[in-house]
Amino acid sequence: MRKTRSLIVWGTASGAGKSWLATALCRSAARRGIDVAPFKAQNMSNNARVVPRRDGGLGEIGSAQYFQALAARVAPGTDMNPVLLKPERDTASQVVLHGRADAALSSLPWRERSALLAPAAQEGFARLAARHELIVIEGAGSPAEINLAPQDYVNLGVARWAQAAGPTTALLVSDIDRGGSFAHCYGTWALLPDDLRGLLAGFVLNRFRGDAALLAPGPQHLQQLTGVPLAGVIPMRRDHGLPEEDGVFDDGPRGAGQPRLRVAVIAPPQLSNLDEFQPLHRVPGLRLSWARSVAQVEGADWIVLPGSKQVSGDLAWLRAQGLDVAVQRHAAAGRPVLGVCGGLQMLGRTLDDPQGFDGEPVQGLPGLGLLPLATQFSEGKRLRAAAVTFGATTGPWAGLQGVAAAGYEIRCGQTLADQGSAVLHDDAGQDIGWQAGSVLGCYAHGLFESPAVLQALFGATVPTLDSSFELLADMVEQHLAPALLDRWLGRPCA
Repeated sequence: MRKTRSLIVWGTASGAGKSWLATALCRSAARRGIDVAPFKAQNMSNNARVVPRRDGGLGEIGSAQYFQALAARVAPGTDMNPVLLKPERDTASQVVLHGRADAALSSLPWRERSALLAPAAQEGFARLAARHELIVIEGAGSPAEINLAPQDYVNLGVARWAQAAGPTTALLVSDIDRGGSFAHCYGTWALLPDDLRGLLAGFVLNRFRGDAALLAPGPQHLQQLTGVPLAGVIPMRRDHGLPEEDGVFDDGPRGAGQPRLRVAVIAPPQLSNLDEFQPLHRVPGLRLSWARSVAQVEGADWIVLPGSKQVSGDLAWLRAQGLDVAVQRHAAAGRPVLGVCGGLQMLGRTLDDPQGFDGEPVQGLPGLGLLPLATQFSEGKRLRAAAVTFGATTGPWAGLQGVAAAGYEIRCGQTLADQGSAVLHDDAGQDIGWQAGSVLGCYAHGLFESPAVLQALFGATVPTLDSSFELLADMVEQHLAPALLDRWLGRPCA
């Protein structure tokens, strides 16, 4: 029976750089001709993509694993992220198992739920391991959360599954820009279970600014304490182009001088799929900003209402901040307003969710009234990845007329609209976008990832996602010890 190798990317904390490092390693392995695939047993994120399920249907996985699969040059699938937790509020998350939302699992307490999720995640790993030469495994948070260790199948359990499948190595990445990295690395090593500590083969210091020689004698002392070498120091690089997995990304303008266009994306508590706006951050002369107050949308050329995991709750938050009035005032002045998915639903006239499928039960909840739409929520979720085409757009959106692009839908709710307002259609002819004056709403995510859309709206192109993967691979191959990288990936770079 073939032995499958695994390379684990652990982090000293959330946000340390696991996702981008795993992506970079996937592309570096693929460039060496290695049959590689990504895996994360459980991801927690409201950024998701639509991919094929094993049964022939469609499902969701975290965006990070979707991008890692593209970097690995393999088709994304639900085995790569068998458990996805989508936060709906501070104390509750929707459980997506093998691509499909599971209401029963979502309602269980965390420890009881984990016992049921671990075997399902292990099945996904086993199927991947049977098909590929190398699995690049991304951990979650930290593997040293000793209060969670008995239920931690995402870090500790996966490491044991990987050991059973074949040779396994782990890296530990720390964000040195936040400070405390040597203590974080040593503390994580010390708290790892005895049977897994020996897997750790290298520390990686991420987002370093300055002269790496000034780190001495820290790396040498750390190796004396742990026996684990410093594998590399990765410099700070803000423009690598890979979308952030969680949290808003840097919103500084590209290029010199004042930006010619400012796009304000409203950022409510349960915003989702924010990664789809990463291409806007790279458009020359455009400043992408994240708005949580009226002052932050003042003077914006565009206002965008993004997707939401809990539409009625985010709409209530919008009103509490006074942003509803700011958006309505912006539209009344004839300036562009764009709503995507949940944002589209907020722009409509009413929201009906009497059974609380999207959150708290609501009946006849007024929307912002800027689009002639009424949305009714029901059980189930629409998942679709398809080409979409714009129809007769006008005003600030006129350049989109006739433009075709790839898009995807992940949504609850069915929307009814007044006749004559539809301007976006999927490849089955279904209406999924509507316009009224300067206000445009669409159910299709990912449109800004289309070169045709960027060209139509801004007369610009941006570097491709594949070029970002190449850049990330160049970074690890330049800044990680070549001999260690060759050993971990299993084949020298040609």
